[in-house]
Amino acid sequence: MFKVEDLGAVVRVTMQRAPVNAISTEFVAGFMQLLDGLAAKTDLTVLHLRSDQKAFCAGADLAQVQSCFAMDNGAEMMRQNIRGFHALFDRIEALPGVTLAEIGGSALGGGFELALSCDLRMVSTSAKLGLPEAKLGLIPGAGGTQRLTRLCGPGTAARIILGCDVVDGTTACQLGMVQWAVAPEKLAQEAQALVQRIAAQSAPALQLAKRCMAQVGRLAAEGFDAELNGIHTLVTTVEAQTRVKAFLAPRN
Repeated sequence: MFKVEDLGAVVRVTMQRAPVNAISTEFVAGFMQLLDGLAAKTDLTVLHLRSDQKAFCAGADLAQVQSCFAMDNGAEMMRQNIRGFHALFDRIEALPGVTLAEIGGSALGGGFELALSCDLRMVSTSAKLGLPEAKLGLIPGAGGTQRLTRLCGPGTAARIILGCDVVDGTTACQLGMVQWAVAPEKLAQEAQALVQRIAAQSAPALQLAKRCMAQVGRLAAEGFDAELNGIHTLVTTVEAQTRVKAFLAPRN
């Protein structure tokens, strides 16, 4: 599911869950396990996250979401699953080293929320990014409403979340959703150059700078709780169940 390359100050993590790196409970557990393995790595300066699939990450495993609909405790199960997303993304965000998401393909829903938990995002100009959960009768419940609003402001967040606007990499960069947008054929090279530039800096200085920056706008806990409660409510609605089922129908 993951390929981990320890390159000294840099650790490259390549997501390999075919076909689109859908985030399941197993995916979350596997990612948590690899982070456990890095916990004792004191020289980690950069965590470079990428994908070898066509998509960077297509978001939550909707088949797993749909399975919750049939459970008597499905809403609570869904909330627990999303709580796992929160724990993973919070942990990525709190890593002492700099984190870079290299986004070569679609990053939608939970996939973009995963990217938002990283410090830096470099995207292909042709990639598609967005938080279109409202189309399924749901919300971006894994930190998206909080992190995107904090990053880009309420105007852009409303466009992406309420307008269900899926944008290309160029537009995402213009909106401040990512820091760099480069031609698809240059993405790997440019991402690697950035990783090497960061890795050459003082690791303690980068870590301290990151901790100081994190003190800005840290009162998001209530917003995260609102997301969890919202998912708990929405997953019980017929509309959400119908929309997810319709979305999955062509794939079955």
